[in-house]
Amino acid sequence: MNWITNYVRPKINSMLGRREVPENLWIKCPETGEMVFHRDLEENKWVIPQSGHHMKMPAKARLKDLFDGGIYEMLPQPKVAQDPLKFRDSKKYLDRLRDSRAKTELEDTIVAGLGLVQGVKLVAVVHEFNFIGGSLGMAAGEAIIRAFEKAIAEKCPLVMFPASGGARMQEGILSLMQLPRTTVAVNLLKEAGLPYIVVLTNPTTGGVTASYAMLGDIHLAEPGAEIGFAGKRVIEQTLREKLPDGFQTSEYLLEHGMVDMVVKRHDLPATLARVLKILMKKPAEAARRDSGSQVSALPLAARA
Repeated sequence: MNWITNYVRPKINSMLGRREVPENLWIKCPETGEMVFHRDLEENKWVIPQSGHHMKMPAKARLKDLFDGGIYEMLPQPKVAQDPLKFRDSKKYLDRLRDSRAKTELEDTIVAGLGLVQGVKLVAVVHEFNFIGGSLGMAAGEAIIRAFEKAIAEKCPLVMFPASGGARMQEGILSLMQLPRTTVAVNLLKEAGLPYIVVLTNPTTGGVTASYAMLGDIHLAEPGAEIGFAGKRVIEQTLREKLPDGFQTSEYLLEHGMVDMVVKRHDLPATLARVLKILMKKPAEAARRDSGSQVSALPLAARA
């Protein structure tokens, strides 16, 4: 049977000119079951057109969509020790890193860039969830700290887009140490008098929620995002109570005062620019006039 499947069938398909169809050409909406062509989904910023469900958005695509003209300076990924604990579960940690790098074409889960959003210069930091669940490890922590340092040096705000399952267990206590380290970086930005805005995306959980994801001056969230520390099932088993519908969603957190605004993905650039101009006490016209000099100040701006 293996001989027929692995050799005869591909040979016949090649003779007949048949091609294998990639599995990701059509994406299924988790809410309605609607099938959406992948190009239509990408053009609509990974939002299902009919239901409005916000799918996970690749980190580089988010930066390109956020910054004016898709132009920004990509911040370098710092080098850290690889697999310091020589960790292995069902698979070697080094193998997991290698597979994730091949799949995402990224060094680790954090992607950061410096650019303009409707004339406002800022540093944006994005989690790539497809890289080991966007988990926080040494490389991610160091990249976040460097991004805060860049924002302080450029005297501009920082916007964080977390999407993570929490701390990376393969790095143990070294991963957990990134929680206080990133918290110190947040405080340094605030001491410099610069705004820090968090845009909570689906999902934001675990140690990331317990640190920099909940320390913003303003907290925005995308519709339907799951936000919390422990999972809903764990909480129900601990309390032995049924939790309310919509628990840990961005709308539930907005209703209970944990989130300032729920903003659709299409409206994020304009909303961020408006909020930052208010926080920085900049009139809209002045911010636009200053944007020309800010663009020239961006070194080696790269198009994603």
